[in-house]
Amino acid sequence: MRGRKQAKKILSIDVGLTGAIVSFSHPHSPDKIWDMPVMESEYGKGNVINPYFLADIFAEAKEDRVSHVYIEQVSAMPNQGVSSMFKFGSSFGVLQGVSAGFDLPMTFITPQRWKKYHNLIGTKKDDARLLAIELFPDHKDNLKRKKDGGRADALLIGQYAYSLI
Repeated sequence: MRGRKQAKKILSIDVGLTGAIVSFSHPHSPDKIWDMPVMESEYGKGNVINPYFLADIFAEAKEDRVSHVYIEQVSAMPNQGVSSMFKFGSSFGVLQGVSAGFDLPMTFITPQRWKKYHNLIGTKKDDARLLAIELFPDHKDNLKRKKDGGRADALLIGQYAYSLI
């Protein structure tokens, strides 16, 4: 089709064990939402990202012609324990490694940038979920619970990412 620009397909990722991954073909129509795949840690307590299931998600996305990944750029937070921060950083690294392994370019987006874009600076945590329901009514069933905040954040990161393209 000459003269018509094909929409860029992307993944947007809210990092963390309760995060999510969303594939988009258009800023207002997400294709698929995955909760972050986790498994029980072999070393210590708690869960970690399951790199094998994460690779399955990336393989599916690559097959669907996703060409870029937008990952929330996370950093240490005050009053967070050393162990939990190590796991958080490890999750960030696993996402980078799997993305690189699938030869998908990455852009890192700070929470401040995507939240400012959506006028969420200084609001309650659940306001992102409520905004995502408003912006993506076809996905309201994926955002019913307060604990679906990772899904909402990934949706909003994706929409912000399209403003950068």
